[in-house]
Amino acid sequence: MSFAKKSLGQNFLIDKNIIKKIICLSNITNRDVIEIGPGKGALTEEILKVNPKSLSIIEKDNELAKALSFKYANNDKIKIYCSDVLDFDLEKITKKNCIIFGNLPYNISSQILVKIIKFKKWLPNFNDLIFMFQKELGKKILGKYLSKDYGRLSILSNYRLKNVNKFFVSPNCFKPKPKVNSIVIHFQPKKDDAFKIKKIANLEKITNILFSNKRKMIKKNIKKILSDNKIDLLQIKTTARASEIKPQTYYKITELYENN
Repeated sequence: MSFAKKSLGQNFLIDKNIIKKIICLSNITNRDVIEIGPGKGALTEEILKVNPKSLSIIEKDNELAKALSFKYANNDKIKIYCSDVLDFDLEKITKKNCIIFGNLPYNISSQILVKIIKFKKWLPNFNDLIFMFQKELGKKILGKYLSKDYGRLSILSNYRLKNVNKFFVSPNCFKPKPKVNSIVIHFQPKKDDAFKIKKIANLEKITNILFSNKRKMIKKNIKKILSDNKIDLLQIKTTARASEIKPQTYYKITELYENN
C-alpha cells in the first residue's frame, strides 16, 4: 500500500464527483492527453473511460509510477514517464490539439505553470490546460489589475493564457486532507498580437525586479531595466507602485528592454 509523501506534496484526489467534473471540462474522446502527477491514478482511470487517442503520464514517485505501469501493462494507449516534471521536456511530448491535466503538488505548482507558459513554440500544441492549485495561489494566477491578488503570476499568465472555467474543491475531496482549499482552473492558450515579446523569460525577469519591493515606487527599479529616454516613452508615473501598473505596460516595458 502506498502512502502520501509529504516531501512530494502528495494529496490524492478521491472524490468521484470532482474527478468527473474535471473530466467534463473538455472533450477528451480521440484526443491526445498528458497527465502530470497522477498519484494513484484516480483521474487516469476516468480519462481512459472516455477513450482518449493516447495518454502520457508523468509521475515523479517511483513507487506510484511502477504501480501504474503494472496496472496498465496491457494498455497500448498509455506511456508512463517516471520523472520530475520540472526536469522533463514536456513540450517535446505535447501533440497537436492535446489536453494537459494536472492535480499538481502545491509546493511546485507555480513552477510547473510557468514552465508551460515559457514553451518555445507559441501558440503551443495543447488546446486545453486543466490544473488544480491551492486556492490562494489560483487567485494570484487569476488576479485582475488593481485587485489584491494582482501581481507577477497574473501578469505572466495573462500574456499567454485565458481562463475559461474554474471551480473550488474542498479539502474533504483528498486523502490525506490538505489544510487548504483548492481550485481547478481551465486555461486555453492565447496570442497577444498587440505585443511582440521575444522571450517570455524577459517578462518574468522584469516583473521580478519591479515587484521585488512591491510597496515602494518603481522609480529606482525601473532604471535597472530601461534608460531614461525609454522610460519617457512609456508615459507612466515613476512614483507608481508595481501593483498600480497595467499588464499591458509590463508587456511594453519588456518590448523596450528587448530592443535596448
